[in-house]
Amino acid sequence: MPFAERVHPLEPDRAELAAMMSSATTFVSDFIGSLDTAPASDATVPEGMLADLLAPPGEQPGDFDRLLATFGEAAARAVETAGPGCYAYFPGGGLFASAVAELLSATVNRYTGSGAMAPALVAMEHGVIRWLAGVFGLPATAGGLLTTGASTGTLSALLAARQEVLGGPPNTGTIYVTEHTHHSVAKAARIAGFSPGQVRVVPADAGLRMDPGAAEELLVADRARGRRPFLLVGTAGTTSTGTIDPLPDLAGIARRHGVWFHVDAAYGGAFQLTERGRAKLTGVEQADSIALDPHKSLFLPYSTGVLLVRDVRKLAAAQEADADYLQDLHLDSRLPNFADLGTEMSRPFRGLRLWLPLHLYGVEAFRATLDEKLDLAEVAHRSLQDIPSFEQLTPDLTVLNFRTAGGDAVNQRLLDTINASGRVALTSVRVRDRFMLRMCVLNHRTHRAHLDEALRIVRQASWSVTRGAGHRRPVAQRLRHRDTSALKYSK
Repeated sequence: MPFAERVHPLEPDRAELAAMMSSATTFVSDFIGSLDTAPASDATVPEGMLADLLAPPGEQPGDFDRLLATFGEAAARAVETAGPGCYAYFPGGGLFASAVAELLSATVNRYTGSGAMAPALVAMEHGVIRWLAGVFGLPATAGGLLTTGASTGTLSALLAARQEVLGGPPNTGTIYVTEHTHHSVAKAARIAGFSPGQVRVVPADAGLRMDPGAAEELLVADRARGRRPFLLVGTAGTTSTGTIDPLPDLAGIARRHGVWFHVDAAYGGAFQLTERGRAKLTGVEQADSIALDPHKSLFLPYSTGVLLVRDVRKLAAAQEADADYLQDLHLDSRLPNFADLGTEMSRPFRGLRLWLPLHLYGVEAFRATLDEKLDLAEVAHRSLQDIPSFEQLTPDLTVLNFRTAGGDAVNQRLLDTINASGRVALTSVRVRDRFMLRMCVLNHRTHRAHLDEALRIVRQASWSVTRGAGHRRPVAQRLRHRDTSALKYSK
């Protein structure tokens, strides 16, 4: 029976539900099956298609299969972040088990802002948080919540730091970052009412890491001038170069001067599961708060973040609220009220998208996949070394930065030529005022054969571009990550 003729048109019967699920299953199977051959990027939308997509909904019911086809056409007009050829930004793999979890969670539609409304589901999510806190070596007082991303987690961490160190508003404190710190920190500061001048930029050293000596010197000088330092931000894998700040040194500075130490581990944090990652992230266990993005290095769908705090009571002190109409909620003391730990009030059950794949595949599967990405990044680094005209930085994790001999215009042509292949998608960054190509090996669907294809495309593009520009450069002139003195510092 058509939806318009039903007594309750918003409620499909069992047969209609099965038909919709069958069509959706076919779409998903076909989509995932096509990822190996799909274009790496096609974000152009024809004018006629755009007009159709902007049209308002009609008064009468539509056809599900036709609407699904429209969605499929729209989804194809994008950077293929789910595919193995995506090395742009931080690829979001969109793990299928997590997508199934999202369907299940949205279907039962439970409210998890309060542990009293769906205690068993809150316990599932809380269990994942407690496990992650243990992975990072945080104490038993630690806690946190799943967020929409590290950016919202950073805002909550900033509010907790302000409350703990400054006693709350007014906003008289100062925050310490580098030019490579993710801009979400500055955005969180602005939302919280801080002026741009209160976000202090610490110089980076030759390896593009926060200079601990310069950080302490600036902090001491600011306090002598009457400023109130309260938050020091280290990064475990910067966006531009994947560089890890000297976390143990920064933790020591924070302790000595009584400021909150926050680690942005949105990209690099999940590598804590691996032996190599733990060695590189030494010091993260001393953080007061850690922001993670499982939609990056745990391959989950976008809008999956985690905030961990050394003492969860400090997170609640900055954000908890109550009202008379909540008096009927009786919370088990062993469970959290997630609404008191973050900015969200109307909060879905976000935990299943992490809980299900972890329990379904096991932690070792994630560890092995992360180790594979570290291995592939090493392969890519060695391969790029063999291109005579190239300069590159040595990766800390899986972000590679390189450029060919010549100016920025030549390197822009190199990037355009690579991306024009349609098989891979790379992006660019400016590192100390020089244009560099950026390649991030992170998608769980990217394996050795895909990387070999990408590297062939890079070599062919390099030959084409440098032949036209007439540039070649000896291998010995390549830059190393810890020797970037030839790069002009960006003011």
